[in-house]
Amino acid sequence: MPTLIQRAQTVDEVVATMTRLEQTLPRTDGVWWFNHLYLRVTLGVRAAIGSTTFEDPRFLDRLDVTFGNLYFDAMSAGDGNPDAAPAAWRPLLRARHAGGIEPLQFALSGMNAHINRDLPAGIVSVCEELGGDPDVPSARHADFERVNGILESVEAEVKGEFLTGALGKVDAATAPVDDRVAMWKVRAARDAAWTNAQVLWTLGTNPVLRRDYFEKLDRFTGFASRGLLSAKVV
Repeated sequence: MPTLIQRAQTVDEVVATMTRLEQTLPRTDGVWWFNHLYLRVTLGVRAAIGSTTFEDPRFLDRLDVTFGNLYFDAMSAGDGNPDAAPAAWRPLLRARHAGGIEPLQFALSGMNAHINRDLPAGIVSVCEELGGDPDVPSARHADFERVNGILESVEAEVKGEFLTGALGKVDAATAPVDDRVAMWKVRAARDAAWTNAQVLWTLGTNPVLRRDYFEKLDRFTGFASRGLLSAKVV
């Protein structure tokens, strides 16, 4: 996989790398299902952003790129050895070839790792790059929340593909997966990510404590991902 991944400088390059993964990884690989969801969401958000007015579009653009690169970094680190990846990503990478796990479980495990672990780090990184801070209320936070509605709309469409049509089927056996879908909400996860970014920012004057907090967030997110992958659909 590392040969497929190149760190991006633009949103178009993020899309190009995810497109290569979509075209190359087999659907028997659980990472394919997360990448498929992430690619569809990114394309939908990119299209919607083109017709939406934001107060600080530069911040959103840099966040999209930084966010995407954190996913690519995790995949590159853990491709041959899942234990080398961040703790939040290890459950997906360890289970990527396992049987008895529904595609939507793989997808949500990746979304959980990416939003709850990577997004706070990405917000802090972009604030450090551009200046300013993750304050609330602020123009950046207002833009961030405006994206939530776009994300929810696109995610709902893609989830439907996983549960119906060519990518899945709806019957009584899908109930355990449906329960996990109901429990995992993108808006709530992104709201928590912004709060965790504020905590990390505040802890910037104490690097040891900041690192310790982020390591615990990373591990706790991995624990949640294991739960998303654990349902047995029979």
